[in-house]
Amino acid sequence: MKRPILLLIFLLSSLLGGCASQKPVADVDLTAYFHDASFNSPPSLPSPDELFALPDAAIAELRRELLHSKNSGQLSNQMLHEWLADYINATNGGFRYADNVTRTASETFNDREGNCLSLVVLTAALAEAVDVKVDFQDIGIPPIWDRQGGFYLVNGHINLKLLPQEKRNVFNISTPAIQIDFLPERAMQGYSKKRVNKSTVISMFYNNLAAEALIAGNYDRAYGLLKLALVEQSHFLPALNTLAVLYRYKGMDEEAEALYRYALTVSPDDMNALYNYAIILAEQDRIDEWAEVHKVLELARIRNPYYYYGMAQQAFLEREYQDALSWYKRAIDKADYRHEFYFGLSRTYWVIGDERLAEKNLKKALSLTKDSKNKRRYQAKLNAMASH
Repeated sequence: MKRPILLLIFLLSSLLGGCASQKPVADVDLTAYFHDASFNSPPSLPSPDELFALPDAAIAELRRELLHSKNSGQLSNQMLHEWLADYINATNGGFRYADNVTRTASETFNDREGNCLSLVVLTAALAEAVDVKVDFQDIGIPPIWDRQGGFYLVNGHINLKLLPQEKRNVFNISTPAIQIDFLPERAMQGYSKKRVNKSTVISMFYNNLAAEALIAGNYDRAYGLLKLALVEQSHFLPALNTLAVLYRYKGMDEEAEALYRYALTVSPDDMNALYNYAIILAEQDRIDEWAEVHKVLELARIRNPYYYYGMAQQAFLEREYQDALSWYKRAIDKADYRHEFYFGLSRTYWVIGDERLAEKNLKKALSLTKDSKNKRRYQAKLNAMASH
């Protein structure tokens, strides 16, 4: 029997979830929830300081540009945080958003690209190097769903603001803070924003790295990173959930259940913990407990586009093509950024003989995918359609 798909929270485009802010909760001792004997120590893990550390070349370049701006008189018309925003050039290619792995500030600087969390960490590091203060912001975007291997990833979003300098005996009311967001189309849609502190950002970062390691099957590294995330903040829900998922993949169901129970004391309505906890209850035939959890989950299920995608796939296999079209369209209504939904729609239209819509949706799938294998696959099918 296939293992049920487990939920992870991730911040890849806006961290593997997300970016959820937590209410202030006192840190607790999680020693009882860690199980070092079940894992080997990974060779090396980055310290919190290393996440924000910049290479000497980056600092030298930054200071060289700053000195040039001072000497040229540019800074006479700009405050320092405005100059830094121009240097980062977030909207014009200074550093590029790339929805892939999570990088440290040093790695992001060298590669000139990163996901939203990587770019936020880099920007904060650059700001610190020139004494510009920042505010980190969790953005309340609707869930962005992805799937990798046996995991659903729920992506959140984070950005930051560069703050104007405080001058002695001067109360600044004319110079606003500058929001740096590497996804401006989202930043301008009026989503709610909530400040988070640097400790939360560090926990987010470690949770992202851990989720990436878990997906890659590197359980020992994932465990070490999750311990770092939870040492930073014992109540950080995404890391608690990821650690419980890791325990499940190691066959440590009792340890996972204990962790879900703790997570639900932190946030009784956390959907990811509830969903994964329900899987344990169902597998153990604890029907009454499962039913209570399921009441809450049933409402959340219809928000998951992969629920509709799964129904569409099943309908297609059963040759119920009109039902498949309906389910694929509902999946797209929930997540119109997933290439596989459009591919499913395309092949269904092709089977029922609507070649125009089959080609249209396949082109859409091709435009959305970033994976070279999928690009080749979709292009080959478009070529075959054209020669049909």
